[in-house]
Amino acid sequence: MNILLLGSGGREHALAWKIRQSSLCEALYIAPGNAGTLKEGTNVGLNMLDFALVGDFCRDKNIQMVVVGPEEPLVKGIADYLRSRKDLPGIMVIGPDKAGARLEGSKDFAKHFMMKYKIPTAAYKTFTPEEYEAGVQFLRSLKPPYVIKADGLAAGKGVSVLHDLKEAEQELEQMLSGKFGEASNRVVVEEFLKGIELSVFVVTDGTTYRLLPEAKDYKRAGEGDTGQNTGGMGAVSPVPFADKVFMKKVEERIIIPTILGLKEEGIRYQGFIFFGLMNVDGNPYVIEYNVRLGDPESEVILPRLENDIVQLFEAMATGKLREETIRISSDVVATVMLVSGGYPGVYRKGFEISGLDEVRGSMVFHAGTAMLNGKVVTSGGRVLAVSSSGRTMEEALEMSYANARSISFEGMYYRRDIGFDLK
Repeated sequence: MNILLLGSGGREHALAWKIRQSSLCEALYIAPGNAGTLKEGTNVGLNMLDFALVGDFCRDKNIQMVVVGPEEPLVKGIADYLRSRKDLPGIMVIGPDKAGARLEGSKDFAKHFMMKYKIPTAAYKTFTPEEYEAGVQFLRSLKPPYVIKADGLAAGKGVSVLHDLKEAEQELEQMLSGKFGEASNRVVVEEFLKGIELSVFVVTDGTTYRLLPEAKDYKRAGEGDTGQNTGGMGAVSPVPFADKVFMKKVEERIIIPTILGLKEEGIRYQGFIFFGLMNVDGNPYVIEYNVRLGDPESEVILPRLENDIVQLFEAMATGKLREETIRISSDVVATVMLVSGGYPGVYRKGFEISGLDEVRGSMVFHAGTAMLNGKVVTSGGRVLAVSSSGRTMEEALEMSYANARSISFEGMYYRRDIGFDLK
């Protein structure tokens, strides 16, 4: 079949790499893609938020399946739009409709959903600009650190964890005053959960779900989990503490109630659900929902998935997921993200990347790259994800770091302690 993949990051390169392995894939288009996805299919200069343009492309190229990588098109309703086009009969869209995408598009909706269906999460309250004083009083009732979240999408920057009460009050005021535009018209303040994070992923057709490999990512820019939050500096899979006992709690307390809750709400959900979890003394709590795969988690979980992913997608889109059995490699996969100097703050683009042809034994997934005059250059903050498999986490990391050292571009930086808290 002809497949269109939307997105341009490391997640999308990993998806393209996995889709290309399927015997069911005849032609793969990636919009807009990056320098890495050029090896997997055809990059297309489409604006993925121009739904009419995407729909016309699907019609003209006889696209039978659209895989939506990032969250923004889903939150804005691309699945609803494509399914409504009369000239695209039977098109399969891998991603929830607009109602389901509210799990990520609105922190308030997600928290309300969790409370309604008794899914364990942190206590919270939501405030509007008119309720600033009430927000301050709620902050004063909590113990530090204070967690403050913009309700809507804020390009991954809408969450602050602050230890000082005055700073928390100022952050609340700034958010409610438009720091993130419409995304912070409402702000969620919640209690801080102390524990260790992990990411759990499922695919669902709205009735049945199948569990994918779990992962742990590292969001802080600095070693030892210091510095600013980023989109992710690396990841490992599997996660040692996510044993059968813990994962049984995750399924019974979180995944099953979520699937049943979506069905109860009348929400059509055919796609991924990403559960951002906190392990608090052996008990899982939901920090956040995402309605797509994670990045850089995709770069460690997709290499462990042994299924034909297009066959899995087709089963999700046609309500036949119950017929599928997930097969997962026992290997450990670790990825190290190579980023631009200054990221996640101000950084420069357009630097030539050298050493890619010297990589041996690792997969290099492009995140922020482009082709310029026949050369691969940097075009983002997170540039490349170097992923490796091994019998142990140490073996996988050793391979990733060895290959990371063979790659270079001006200002390149990477954390040298991925997996430090799991050893």
